[in-house]
Amino acid sequence: MTTVRLTVAQATIAFLANQFSERDGVERRLVPRCLGIFGHGNVCGLGQALLQAELGVGATASDTREVASPLMPYILVRNEQGGVHAAAGFAKQTNRLQTMAVLSSIGPGATNMVTGAALATTNRLPVLLLPADRFATRAPDPVLQQLECPQSPDRSVNDALRPVARYWDRVNRPEQLMPALLGAMRVLTDPADTGAVVVCLPQDVQAEAYDWPAEFLARRVWHVARPAPEAAALQRAITAIRSSARPLVVAGGGTVYSEAATALRRFAAATGIPVADTQAGKGAINFDHPQAVGGVGSTGAASANALAAAADLVIGVGTRYSDFTTASQTVFARAGVRFVNLNTAGFDAAKQGGVMVVADAREALTALTAALDGWQTAPAYQAEVRTLVADWQRVTDRCYHLDHGPAPAQTEVFGALNELMADHDVLINAAGSMPGDLQCLWRARTPEQYHVEYAYSCMGYEIPATLGVRLAVGDDRQVVAIVGDGTYQMLPMELATLVQEHIKATIVLLNNRGFASIGSLSESRGSQRFGTRYLGRGETTGRLDGEPVPFDLAANAASWGADVLTCADIAEFRANYARAAASPRVTVLYIETDLEGPNPPGSAWWDVPVAAVSGLDSTRAAYQEYEGEKRRQRRYL
Repeated sequence: MTTVRLTVAQATIAFLANQFSERDGVERRLVPRCLGIFGHGNVCGLGQALLQAELGVGATASDTREVASPLMPYILVRNEQGGVHAAAGFAKQTNRLQTMAVLSSIGPGATNMVTGAALATTNRLPVLLLPADRFATRAPDPVLQQLECPQSPDRSVNDALRPVARYWDRVNRPEQLMPALLGAMRVLTDPADTGAVVVCLPQDVQAEAYDWPAEFLARRVWHVARPAPEAAALQRAITAIRSSARPLVVAGGGTVYSEAATALRRFAAATGIPVADTQAGKGAINFDHPQAVGGVGSTGAASANALAAAADLVIGVGTRYSDFTTASQTVFARAGVRFVNLNTAGFDAAKQGGVMVVADAREALTALTAALDGWQTAPAYQAEVRTLVADWQRVTDRCYHLDHGPAPAQTEVFGALNELMADHDVLINAAGSMPGDLQCLWRARTPEQYHVEYAYSCMGYEIPATLGVRLAVGDDRQVVAIVGDGTYQMLPMELATLVQEHIKATIVLLNNRGFASIGSLSESRGSQRFGTRYLGRGETTGRLDGEPVPFDLAANAASWGADVLTCADIAEFRANYARAAASPRVTVLYIETDLEGPNPPGSAWWDVPVAAVSGLDSTRAAYQEYEGEKRRQRRYL
């Protein structure tokens, strides 16, 4: 048997460079890059291996032949959490067919990745994390940055990644690397079981040499399945649809990841069933499709929510039914409403007590379209859909062109971007009030245009994700991240990584000097926007009600190496966007907006409990309102 003598770290990089995913006959490098930060736990292990790969230094096989070291580009990020966000953004934009590996040293570098891992697993996005670990031999125990656990010497901070990972392993001996990495690839390429994958590499094991079977390092293709629907399950779904009068499709992220947009649009056109979308599913149906009705749920459009309230059948396609999608289980309000759920994961297909069709979204929609040939919703229902959508489009136009002042509303910025960006450009966002405004207003024509992370809604995601998205889409499209002042302060440093890598992107930085979303929520629940504005400590009151904190976000962005264009109003924003689009560099468009909106009119609820007893009149009033809304909540069994 031919073997290759490599260290564990060198074998890891060689193995990853030879893994490919395949779907619909197209093969791609599964892990085309590594991101990370070197420390004492990995600089002489994985760091040395990546250097060797970059320099093209080969290894020697047992039969004396030279084995070429495969290319594995490495990107130095500024924060390990940012690296995981970049990998997640890359995986999301490539429809989960590719990802990147993220490396960290032992200790703080590894724990920095916990938030990113939680985001990836919550969003069902594949990311590969390779944290260093304590010495397997325990010879210098405790090593620098090792958190000692007296109850279990085998435990390290990497065990904190277990609850947020879909797959977790620790390689304490070289030969354990083979089943560990093969198991990791299985999860990375399984649409029903993917998320953060963690393979912990003790720093002494990384540097240990072993004779690896050449077969382990050979080119391997992982086929991404498109499971077809079971005939009996499909028939149950067909029966439910044919017996419905007011069906509604809810298109989730699985519709996008399975590249089922064309199948969804054909299904909607053939059956006349209206289609609402979630944050992850927006764009799966083009906004101007006759059956497209907009976002559904807590931050959805009034058109979609009105149809959801009266629907007698909800057809969920690739959705996990988050509380925002269901408006905390209030938006699907009709007595006796039923559900049909098309999903690759049985866990999600079983939600809401629906008819389970465990299948790939594209395959299931194609089969349903054929089986329902000749069946359509009633003309009166389709006319109602058109009226509701037309009404909402007028609301959207008003929100996009408010001419609000002196500081514009953020919806005006979104309107300008929606009109300036092309169909295949990419918009990125994640947290604050912005995802809500975007879900109910943004007019997406393609699934790749709308990149909003709202399963974990992680502040700080946007700028690192821009790195991942740009690496996924190449240079022929605009990539625009919308970042609020709150989320910007969480993780701005990957701007330097974008500059370092000569990556072009546009960052739209909105400063309203506070937390708009949480401030509004606080006010509506009787807590008076407490602790949600960037105000200094008052000298006389001792409270956070003093003068505005005098930070300069535009200057901070420039300090990372980005070009910064300040926009006084929407007209100047539009002009500066054209300059940013033409620039080959990272450009930040800085604009100040009104903290208090106005925002789009709400049409659904979100369950955020209010204090049941209080000395504040505002809280007592909010509790009375909350009790009334809570009565509308239901369970679907």
